[in-house]
Formats: sequence, structure tokens, C-alpha cells
Amino acid sequence: MNTSVIYALAAAALFGASTPLAKLLGTEIPPVLLAGLLYLGSGTGLVLLRLLRDRGWKRSGLSVSEWPWLVGAVVFGGILGPVALMVGLTLTSAATASLMLNLEPVLTAVLAWVVFKENADRRIVVGMLAIIAGGIVLSWPSGQAAGVAQSWLGPLAVAFACLCWAVDNNLTRKVSACDALFIAGVKGLFAGLVNCAIGLTLGAKIPPLVALTPTLLIGFLGYGVSLVLFVLALRGLGAARTGAYFSTAPFLGAAIAIVLLGESVSLLFWLAAAFMLFGVWLHLTERHEHMHQHQPLQHTHRHTHDEHHQHEHAEDVPPGAAHSHGHVHSPVRHSHPHFPDIHHRHRH
Repeated sequence: MNTSVIYALAAAALFGASTPLAKLLGTEIPPVLLAGLLYLGSGTGLVLLRLLRDRGWKRSGLSVSEWPWLVGAVVFGGILGPVALMVGLTLTSAATASLMLNLEPVLTAVLAWVVFKENADRRIVVGMLAIIAGGIVLSWPSGQAAGVAQSWLGPLAVAFACLCWAVDNNLTRKVSACDALFIAGVKGLFAGLVNCAIGLTLGAKIPPLVALTPTLLIGFLGYGVSLVLFVLALRGLGAARTGAYFSTAPFLGAAIAIVLLGESVSLLFWLAAAFMLFGVWLHLTERHEHMHQHQPLQHTHRHTHDEHHQHEHAEDVPPGAAHSHGHVHSPVRHSHPHFPDIHHRHRH
């Protein structure tokens, strides 16, 4: 299995697990403040982890041309998205909002294909639709929740939040070759501060330390480590495929809730599982191969000396050893199986 696929599914599993784990704490933290604390735990933890890894503060490695992409991702994903979702949740039912949130992978894929010209064949499209269908089935309202009267402004605000996160995903893909800890840490800090500010403005109170500490820890794992893995998956798979794999998070979260919390299993759960497993299988069995041209490219990321990295070094690097430095790719034309990763963003 492709390593980037493992990153994407692991990111989905960690993110999906954050909801039942937060529920397991038994604390009554308002949703907006809870989201803010989870993001804050994510950003703070990743920044500290990066300081330990690098034994102090080091530059991000982003070039001047890459900073606008990251700033845009932070604005759309960490500020506009959470605010729009908060507005939407006040104007619509939770059941409707859950259904509307399935728009995010759709919009991510549409932007990736139409605006950023990411390749996708029929197999990938069908697989993505199957995964999204599973998400819709899993979040389908039951009982009286389905009949709650509501304004069209609520669903529209939730849809706009999904669009913001879709833009965030595609902009993050543009900088995914850079330090994943830095990118995820910055996004987590901003999203945490914004959501906490909104929650406190709405009257929420910071929970006691006995509840705050595990909440921040869950945020570090379920949001922070998850986002790092998501960035690594973007690097190797592109936005559309990563978004599709990540859409399995609600199902994985529900499965974890069944195991940890003993929640009942419904027929809808198994139907959603069938849709999602079929979609993931279509993606896993994808084989995209054709003759393609690599243009000259200069960037910095962690790599080994494979067929795309045959450059000289001032010092000896052991064969197969992963390392990071600025390097130049010379033009080459060849054919092999590939994904729309950071080295394969050619037109089709």
C-alpha cells in the first residue's frame, strides 16, 4: 500500500477518534469552545514538538512565493471556516449541519480538478462518490430532527464553511512539500485562537484543569498529529484523493465509539461501511500510468535518492537515507505509475 494512503487513513482515524474520546471525558464544554481547545492543543503541541526536534527555533523553509498559500490556508481554514460553521449551527439543526458537512470533500475535489487541474479518472470519481454516500448515510437524520423547520441561511453558512475548508485543503497542498510540523502547527494555533475567542464571546467558560489537560491532549493527537499526517498525504496524493480518504473519519469515529462507548450498531452504520469500503477499494486499486514530461523544478523536502532525485551532493549521503535540502530537478520524460504528488502536477 502507498505510504501516503496510510498517512491519509491514519489522519482520518485520529480525527474520527477525537469525538468519542472527547465524549468519554464526560465534560460539558460548549461545542465552539471545545473545538477551539482541541485546535489549541494541536497547535501548541506541534510547536513544542518542533522545538524539541530542531533543538530550538528554526526557519520554516517556506520560500517567499509559498507564504501567500499558507496565509490563505490559515485565513480560510482557521478563521472563515470556523466562523461560518458557528453561524450555520445557530440557524440550522445539528442533523442538517452534519449532512451539509459532507460537501467538504466534494468541493475539495471540484476545486482540485477544475481550478488546480489535478488529475482524476472515472475510478477515482466513483470511489469518492461512494465514500461521500457512506458519510451521508452515516449522518442521515432520524426521528424528529429531520423535520425541524429552519431558514435557508443556516445550510448556506455551513456550505460556505465547507467551501472555506476545501480552499484550505487545496492551498495547503501548494505548500505540502515544506515542513509538515510547521504548517500544521501554525494552522492549529490560529484555528484554536479563533474558535476559543468565539466560544468565550458566546459566554463559555474555560473548564477546570482536570478537564482542560486531557482535552488539549486529545486535540494534539486527534487534530495535531492528524493534520501533520494529512499534509504528508497531500504531498503524495494530491487534494482530491486525500480528501476522499479523510472522508472516512466519521465512520472510523463511529466504529471507535462502538468499541469504547458500547454504542449500538444500526443498519445505517453497516450500509455506510459498505459504501466507504467500496470507495476506498476503488482508490487503493487505482493504477495511473502514462508517458509524462517533468519540467525543471527547484524545492526543498525530505527525500531519498530515487528515480526523481538523482542529484549530486557536496558530502556523501548513505544509500537509501532520507534527508532534506534544496535541490533542482532536471527535465525528464518517462512513464511509470504515479499519483498527483508534488512531482507529478502535469496536465493531462
